Amino acid sequence: MQLILDRRLRAGAPLPTEAELMGALGVSRNSVREALKALQALDIVEIRHGYGTYVGQASLTPLVDGLTFRTLAAQQGDDGGALALGDILQVREVLEEGLIRRVAGVLSDAELDRLEGVVTRMEEAGREGVPFPELDREFHELMYASLGNALVPQLLGAFWTVYRRVAGVQGWTDDPTPDVTVRRHRDIVVALRARDVEGAQRAMAVHFRGIEARAAQESRGVG
Repeated sequence: MQLILDRRLRAGAPLPTEAELMGALGVSRNSVREALKALQALDIVEIRHGYGTYVGQASLTPLVDGLTFRTLAAQQGDDGGALALGDILQVREVLEEGLIRRVAGVLSDAELDRLEGVVTRMEEAGREGVPFPELDREFHELMYASLGNALVPQLLGAFWTVYRRVAGVQGWTDDPTPDVTVRRHRDIVVALRARDVEGAQRAMAVHFRGIEARAAQESRGVG
């Protein structure tokens, strides 16, 4: 890892050969291979068999995989899975309630119009009986795009993916009342348009309370 940093190698850049790494680091071939395997698991390097080894994207995929496994493992425990999934949802809730305070006063009318457009598409999908989880994800990522923080959509996407994976494995159904989901998102946009920071934060909290309640119902087998 330090060699990658010292040489300022960017994602996609080729790494030195095994022989070159052995010489530069003063270690055996086996040590180099074990180190590369460990870094591959973290998405820090990408091993392309027959082509070489390259600097990876350092994505949050390992985090997503680990959280998914932890949550599913908790589902099989005696204490039930609601607490484990509740932990995931709580972290995302705290993150978003803090972030919405930052964007509430700075979102432009054009950005608010785009958010409203996503809500309208949610409403149309709901009327047609089509699930809209991707629109839900788009709404939340679009809301914070103006922050210019590349880590925010990655973290939100990670927690969203964990939730959807667990829901898929457990066979959980989509929200039986999509109109409620639409209304909660519209309430967020209304508060943002009014530059009502406290109102936007409350609307976000209500939205997450609904998700948490739904997760708790599903974990107990209540549809």
